[in-house]
Formats: sequence, structure tokens, C-alpha cells
Amino acid sequence: MHRLVAQLWRLIRGPLQWRVLWLAHAKFNVGVTGVVRNDAGQVLLLKHRLWAAQHPWGLPTGFAVKGEEFPLTVVREVKEETGLDVEPGRLVRLKSGYRLRLEVAYEARLVGGTLKIDDFEILEARWFDVDALPAAMQESHRELVRGAGDDAL
Repeated sequence: MHRLVAQLWRLIRGPLQWRVLWLAHAKFNVGVTGVVRNDAGQVLLLKHRLWAAQHPWGLPTGFAVKGEEFPLTVVREVKEETGLDVEPGRLVRLKSGYRLRLEVAYEARLVGGTLKIDDFEILEARWFDVDALPAAMQESHRELVRGAGDDAL
């Protein structure tokens, strides 16, 4: 049986192989987070309207759109949510294990723009010192801010 499957697989080379793989495997959403810092080393945190009431504070986050490069997702999400312009940096987290979601996080540096929050998703945006993060912050985002993302690659 294995030999027959292998022979069939070799016969359907090219686009048909990719279609079979696509149909047979899980499809994932990709959540992308930006650890945005200013020149003073402070981190940008947002109070999210749609998140759990006990942990509304977190980093700028959103889902990648089809075909979008993940660093550019950070740039787009920060601009949409805050009006600020950022330059993406290095990858600090790549994590799976969620049902149909992959989590990606990048460092990012403020390069311009004017703060104007998207009040549909965001209630407040503030710069925080790393040693003065709000208590009502998601723990996974706290780890990213403090550098634990390095260990999660």
C-alpha cells in the first residue's frame, strides 16, 4: 500500500501535489504582534476594547492578511490602531500550539506619525517604562516586553 501511494504521489507532481497538501492540512490564522519602542526605550501599550476586561492592556496586535509579509503586518496594524509609523525589527517570537493560530512577534521602532487611536478597537494608547507596566496586561505580552520572546523562538 505504501509503495502504491508513493508511486501515485510521484505521478501527480506540481500544482496537483500542492492542492492535495492544501486540502489535507490545517489552515492557520497568523496573529502578529509588535513590541514597539520609542527612543527613550518605553514600550507602546494599547488598552483594547475587545479583549477580556481583566487584561485589556497589551501590545499592538492583529492578523496577517493573505499574502502579507509578517513584518509589514506590524507596520499596518500599528498605523491602523494608533496612527503611528514604525519600522519592524527582528523576529522575537514564533509560536504554534493553538488550535488554528500561529503567533508571531517582532520588535519595532517608532519612526513618526501622530497618535490618533482607532476608537472602535482601542480605548487608550500610552508609552510605558518597562519597569512600570500595567497590572491588567496580558502575561504573554509582558514576557515579550521583558525579553522572554527571545527564548520562545
